[in-house]
Amino acid sequence: MANNLKKDAEWAEAKKRCRLNEETIKMAKEMGLNPRSLIKNIPSKREQWKAPVSVWIQEMYQERQAKALKKKARKEKAAE
Repeated sequence: MANNLKKDAEWAEAKKRCRLNEETIKMAKEMGLNPRSLIKNIPSKREQWKAPVSVWIQEMYQERQAKALKKKARKEKAAE
């Protein structure tokens, strides 16, 4: 029980510090990301090349969804 409260607090902190919305949090949880890893990936001033955490999560989610669709299509084709 106390562990769930700690996890919820970590997600709340990640949501605030990374400026995430509920949809992006849901994507991160679905992919099994850790709230601490999201906080660690906040770009610093010297890391201009790094995308904001919300963009990073959305891009990774889309890539994984596309990969899963390709895998599913391959399985269906092989089953024919």
